[in-house]
Parts: sequence; structure tokens; C-alpha cells
Amino acid sequence: MTEVRRAGAVPPSLWERDEEVATLTRAVDTLCADRSSPGILLEARGEAGVGKTALLAEARRIAEARGCTVWSARGGETLRSVPFNVVRQLLQPALVSMLPEEAREYLGDWYDIAGPALGIADPGERQADPQGVCDGLVAAVRRLARREWPLVLLIDDAHWADQETLRWLAALAERLDETSVLVVIARRPGDVSGDSARHLEAATAVGRPLAPLNALTPQATAGLTRATLGAHADAAFCREVWAVTGGNPYETVELLAKVQDSELQPVEAEAAELRALNRTARGGGLVARLEQLGVDSTRFAWAAAILGGGITVDMVARLATLDPADAARCAELLRGARILSVPDAGAGQPDAGELEFVHPLIATAVYNSIPDALRTAMHGIAAQLVADSGLGAAAASRHLLKVHPDDDQEVVAQLREAAREHLAVGAPDAARRCLERALQEPPLPESHARVLFELGCATLLTAPATTIGHLRTALAMPGLEGEQRVDAVFRLSQALLHNDQLEEAVRTVEAEAARNPDPSARLRLQAAQYMWEGIHAGETSSPHRSARLAELAATCTGRDNAERALLILRGFDAMTHGESAEEVVELCDRALVNGRLAPGLGWTDTEWGLELPMMLASSYAYTDRLDRAEALFTEALRAYESGGHLSLAHAYVGLGHRRRGRLKEAEESLRESLRIAERVGRGLPLYWSATCNLIDTLLARGHVEEARTVAEQYGFAPPYPSTIVLPDPRPVRARLLLATGRTKEGINELEAAEKAAAARGRHNPVVVPWATELARALAGEDPGRAAQLATDARRQAERFGTDTAIGEALRCAAALETGQRAVRLAAQAVTYLEASPCQYEHAAARVEYGIAARSAAELNRGLALAESCGADGLAARARQALVAGHAG
Repeated sequence: MTEVRRAGAVPPSLWERDEEVATLTRAVDTLCADRSSPGILLEARGEAGVGKTALLAEARRIAEARGCTVWSARGGETLRSVPFNVVRQLLQPALVSMLPEEAREYLGDWYDIAGPALGIADPGERQADPQGVCDGLVAAVRRLARREWPLVLLIDDAHWADQETLRWLAALAERLDETSVLVVIARRPGDVSGDSARHLEAATAVGRPLAPLNALTPQATAGLTRATLGAHADAAFCREVWAVTGGNPYETVELLAKVQDSELQPVEAEAAELRALNRTARGGGLVARLEQLGVDSTRFAWAAAILGGGITVDMVARLATLDPADAARCAELLRGARILSVPDAGAGQPDAGELEFVHPLIATAVYNSIPDALRTAMHGIAAQLVADSGLGAAAASRHLLKVHPDDDQEVVAQLREAAREHLAVGAPDAARRCLERALQEPPLPESHARVLFELGCATLLTAPATTIGHLRTALAMPGLEGEQRVDAVFRLSQALLHNDQLEEAVRTVEAEAARNPDPSARLRLQAAQYMWEGIHAGETSSPHRSARLAELAATCTGRDNAERALLILRGFDAMTHGESAEEVVELCDRALVNGRLAPGLGWTDTEWGLELPMMLASSYAYTDRLDRAEALFTEALRAYESGGHLSLAHAYVGLGHRRRGRLKEAEESLRESLRIAERVGRGLPLYWSATCNLIDTLLARGHVEEARTVAEQYGFAPPYPSTIVLPDPRPVRARLLLATGRTKEGINELEAAEKAAAARGRHNPVVVPWATELARALAGEDPGRAAQLATDARRQAERFGTDTAIGEALRCAAALETGQRAVRLAAQAVTYLEASPCQYEHAAARVEYGIAARSAAELNRGLALAESCGADGLAARARQALVAGHAG
């Protein structure tokens, strides 16, 4: 605490806040000093009334005095269920001031993603991905920060912000190093729980707390009392002001205002009146003071509290059933009583309305004073008013959530529509609340199962275990028929898969296929069964699965998506088993329409999910059709430019670069994939894909220590996931172990890979290259077995038939030989790999051939290729061989 200031030095609410104000000033100065400076997040934390709002107002004054753009927003206790409420307050003013074409051009690809959440664009027909919308909002702020620099964002009552805003705030805080913006938030300790608490703590963990906002000292209270009432206020009176308010700045200012209104003299003889006067500022005393203003004013205040935000005299009048003249009179009375006030015009908040409560403490007290039954009824009326105003079902839903269930099918319909609107803007939790409430109404028997199905779809990405329960219940009830029932079964199997219940997912679609009489539906369900079995990395599979899949696919012409799905599944199965690559490509090509994914089978289509295009692209990647694979991977990156599956898209783009031999680009994509995967959660298949591919790429580059660090940091070790990961993690981990001198462990890992591949029939030597790796590892201690492994690998490679597979098998065979036989095999490997699109493997073959043949020309060609690939270790090996050759 600093010394007490003289009267008039600072606003009353900023007494003893010198340190906090100085921190704010330094932060604004830092922001203004350099357009490229990293962002800053400051947090003001304190109990209600301790002066957080005043501190934000001072931050605005300081920033505007230095020419900053300042946007502000405020959470509301009754508005926490409104998704994107606070972030809309922050960003809407700037965006709505642009012409629609200007906003679209400015936000670019993010316009259709973040625009609906911000209320500046109509939502699409599909369910928006929450992570995608969050990323879009972060991108919007980063672009606006460049446009409006220096930009300051102020968020008051962040503990009452909606969950979607807090998720965005946490994501923005994570990227502050790249965003030159000052964010100042004010919050109470506590008052938030669950995911909202997690997001808020993640955001503030990145920032810097301001000095703790404590109550005023007795000395400061005395100074403030004399500054307000006059220097003649005696010491006993001042001490009682402090004792009554506990030094709470808001209560102190309010009490002193009431002393002035009541013309109470600031002397010891009058001090006994202070407690009664202070009680009128909160709780029952405030309610009693409100009632003294009359019935109409009380109804007006109640209606304002129900609305919570966007308080206009017209809307309040309709909710309180007052005529316009009486409503205007009540508004004036409530302003005079310091219950309502006119919003600060400088705050720039959209839809702030004509009025707001003077303080959240007053809003809470007024809301809680409404009789329960009347409060419920008023929320019902408010919902109708909001709907009639054309604001949509989603805007009305927060009121409907407060209405008691009453078997009202109109409420069910409104809540279902609200859920669809919430899903379309990327707010599945808000949709879940609406549908759960609709079930309480309850729906009519004939629609009950459909509401459960909609609820299951809403929770699929966020709560697969909950989804399983909803969908099983829905399927056990009448009401889901035809395509909708098949959709529900497919969604149930997806949820089981996400919940690590893959065998149950398989049994679910298998059982439904057996009982469904519709051939088209049965085909789709069978395809789903084969899809889940196909991505399973374990050792169990239905008997003769591949043979049955081949038999089914043989009759498919690709006339509909069920047949196209089966063709993709058959192609992927044949690829992993190491069957003819030419036949794999022919199957995959038949699944396309004019060379592209058919509608309904795209990366973001929900009919089948992302697994099918992933399998298709992977099949092309491992059959040396990298042009087609990369086109699909790039399409995924565009589709998930803002999605929870963005990590997977980057991982597969990285895989494409790795296969092509662009190792630097591969590492960049894979590190970005892993960064995003960290936010989604460890242990998921996408996390394994990112980690495995990155380690594989680092080893190819020769960065062994970096690969080891990544493996240790991200837990790249058994047990492996139940779903297939490309490339197979066992040989990759084995290479890492061998490269770090842990030879025996590496050999054991390769032998485990052999067993796992044999159990599943996965004999593709490129996808699971255990044989060639094990042959090299055993060359010294067991040359006979090593030679046999190399021979078997070559036979499998020739069966598969790609230049890469055969060239790699020949490289392995050459490494086990000496003399002219080694030279001949190495030369053959070069011939095949020169025709392959995999340039890193070509470079390795060139270097190895140059060493075997003692050819400086071949070594120089290999060196140039290694350098173009970013294979630093291989390039160093080539240089060492050249030096050794010249020395010889």
C-alpha cells in the first residue's frame, strides 16, 4: 500500500492503487514502443467491490491517452450460458464497422469459420468444429491487432465469461508471443468451475498478475471520506466508515454518496447512522430501498435483471408490461437511486443497451429478490420476446433453460432449433444444455429418440462416453427408422471407437447389418465394420476378414458412397498386407469421382468421417503415388484450417513431405502438428501420428539427440495405441534405440514388430520395415538370419512392386555384402530408387553406392541430393567418405 493521497489527486475508486496503475502504464508503454513486441496479459484479481472495474477504466484512460485502440467487454452472471457473448462484445464493434466485403477480405479463409461465432456471418449447414472456431477467433484477433495496433483488450468479470470465450482466451494467451496486443482481465477468485475454470487458469498462467487488490486501509478510508465530504469530517466518523465497509472501495464510495444524499453530518454523533445507511446498498437493504421506489420501478428493475444484457427501456417495458411513459419514469428513478446507470459510451460494447446496473452486486441482489415462480415466468416471457424480436432460437434459449418443464412441445422445438444454431457456430456445450433441457420437457414419444440422437451427435467430440449412453437409449426406443437409424448406429460405433472400445464398435455395426433388411444400409454398415477393423492395430480380427472384403469389393463399381467406401477399405487393406501396389491404386482410383473425393466422403463430411480419406491418401502415399497423396493431404489441411483435426492434417502433410524427401518441410509440419496435438490431449491416435512421424523425420535428418528428446518428452514408448499409426511406431522406435546405442532393446523392439505384423498379416515392407532394419541390426552377430531376413524382405518388396520397396530391399541386401556383389546390389538399388519419388532413400542409396564403389562422382551426387533433402547426417557421411577416398 502507498501513502494516502490528497483530495482530488485521483478518482476515489483508485485510492491506494499506485503500484497497479504503474504496472498498467509500463505495459501500455511497452506495447506502444514496438509493433513487433510480444503480447502481454495482465490479471487484476480481487473480491467484489475491491476496485477491479475502476482499474480497467484507468487502463482505458492510460491507453487512449497514448493513442491506443481500446475494446472492452464484460461477463455477466446470468449470461454465462450465452456462447461467445464476451468475445463478441470485444470484436464485433470493429468488424461491424467494416463493409461485409471488407470484413470478408480482411479475415480471408477465417471469415466463414469465425464470422458466425462473432455474429457477422450466417452459419453454414454443417456442425462447426469448436477447436476450429477457437483458432479462427485467435486468427481474427491477430489480424485485428496488426490493423489496429496498438490494441488493448479489457475484459471485466472474466469469471462470468462464457466457456467458449474462455477457451478462446486461453488459446490467445498461448499465442501472445506472436500477437502484439495488451490484454487486461479482471476477475474474482473462485466463482468459476469445470472447463471454464481450466480455460481461465490456463490463460492467466501465461499472464502477469497485478499487485493483489486489497481493501483500503483506515488511513486511506479517512482520506477518501474527507475528500468526498469535506476536510471537517472527524476521525471517529472516518473510522466508522472504514469499520462499516471493511475498506471495500465500492461500498465506501456508495456509502459516502448516501451520506451526501441524506445530508448526514460527518461527525462522531452521526456515525451510528452509517450501518443502517450501508445496509441499503446490498441484500435485503437494497431490496427494501428498491421497493420504496414503487411497484412499477421494482418490476422494471426485475425485468432488467432478467434480461441481464442489452437492457433497453423498450424491451424492459414489454417484459414488465409497462407503458412507455411509465417505463421511462421508472428508468429515471432507478438511475437517481444509483441502481441503474447509463453505460460508458467509451466502452464500445455492442448491444449494450441504454442501461446497465451500477454494479454486478446490485444486479445479483435484484435478480435474487425476484420470487422464484415469478422469475421463472418472466424468463419464459423473455424467451418469447427475444424470439419475436428476430434474434433467433439460440438467443432465446438461455431464458428457456430457466423455465420449468411443462410438457410444452413448442419449447422442445425451440430448444432443438437453438441446439442446431449453437452447433452451427461451434458451441456444442450450449447445444448439449438445450437438448438435455428439451428431454426434461419431455418430447412426445414419437420424437424422443430423435432428440436423444441429436444430443448424441452434439456430444460426440466432447464426451464420447456420454454419447454412447444417449445413442444406445435412442436405438432402444421407437422413432429411429431407415437412414436415421443407420446414422445413429454409425455414430454409436464412432463414439465407441473414440472411447477406446473398438471391438464393441465392430460388434455394434456387425449386429445391425445382420438385422437390417435394406441392402444399401447393410452395405454401409458392413463397410463401417471393415473400416473399424482396418484401423485396429491389435492382434484380433474377424476370421477371413480380408477375403470377405475382397469378395465384396470385387462386385463394387463405385456407383454410390457405400461401394466407394468398400473400394477404399479394400485398397487400404491390400496396401497394408503388401499385395500388388498396381491393384491397390486401381481400387483407389475406382473410389474417386472424376479424380476427386465424392460428396459425402470428404475430410469434413460426417456421413463417414475422416477415416476413409485418411486411408485413401495413405494408400497412395505408400504405393509411390505421392502426387495423389499430397493433393489429398493438402485438401485436408485446407479443410481443417481451423479444426480439432488440424493436427492430423499437419501430420499427414508432414508424412507426404517425409515420403517425398523434403525433410525440413516435414519437420516443420510435424512440429506444428505436435503443438496442436498437445492442446487436444496426449494418448490420442493423432498425438501418436505426430510424434511418430516427427521422430522418423529427425532420424532421417540425422538429428538423433533431438529425436531422443522428443521421444522422452512425449512418451514415445509402449504401450502403443489400439488404432493403426503410419508409419508403424515399433520400427521407428527401434531405429531410435539402435541409433542411441541401445542395440539389444532395438532388436527386441523389431522382433516385437515382426510378431505384431505377422498376427495382422501386415507384410508391406515400406509401412512396417522391420525385416530390413532387423537384418542390418543382426548383420554382425547372426549373419545367416540377417541374410534370410533380407531375402524375405526382397521377396515381399517384389510382390508389392513399387520402386521404393524394391530399392530399399536392395539397399539392405547390399549392406550385408562385400566386394563386387555389394557394388552390384547397391547399383541396382540406385536404379530403382532413382525412379522412385522418395528422394531421401535415393540420396541414401547414392551415398552407399559411392562408398561401395569408391566413386567420388557418385558420392558427390549423393551429397547434393542429401543436402537438398535436409538430411544432415547423410550429407556428413558423404563428406567423410569423400575425404577418406581422397586420402586413400
